Amino acid sequence: MTILCNVLDSPKPAGHRALGMSEIVSPEPAMAERQDMTKPRILLADDHTEVLDALRPLLDEVGEVVGMVEDGQALVEAARRLEPDLIISDISMPRLNGLDATRALLACLPQSKVIILTVHREAVYLSLAFNAGARGYLLKRAAVAELPQA
Repeated sequence: MTILCNVLDSPKPAGHRALGMSEIVSPEPAMAERQDMTKPRILLADDHTEVLDALRPLLDEVGEVVGMVEDGQALVEAARRLEPDLIISDISMPRLNGLDATRALLACLPQSKVIILTVHREAVYLSLAFNAGARGYLLKRAAVAELPQA
C-alpha cells in the first residue's frame, strides 16, 4: 500500500467524519530557517497527553522538542510544516496509526528519522515498523533509560 503526501487531503469515505485535531505545536521555524543546527529538532506523537508531558523534559536534554501531537493525521500535518530531524511516534493513535503515518512521513520528508515508541512487544509490530521505514523501535517501559541514546 503506497501512501502519498496528499493522502490526508483526500475526501473521507462515506460514514467517516473528521475529528477535531488534537495538536500542540510550538511556533518554531522550519528546518531551512533554523539558526542552531547542533540539537536535533524533535516532533512527538502519542495519544496520551501524560506520555507527551513525561517525554518532553527528557528529550529537551538531547534535542529541541518543536511539537507534540495526539493523533497520526496531526503528526503528518505538523511534520510537513515543521520539518523535524527526528519523529518519535506511538503506533496506536486515532485518525491514522503510527505505522501508516510513518509511511506517509517518509514519502514527504525522507530526511526525517522515525523512532517508534510503543507498548507493543510482539515481534510482528517490530517487523511492521521497520517495513514502514522506522529507524528505531523502543518499548515505553524502557523509554526513560534508552530513548536519549536512540
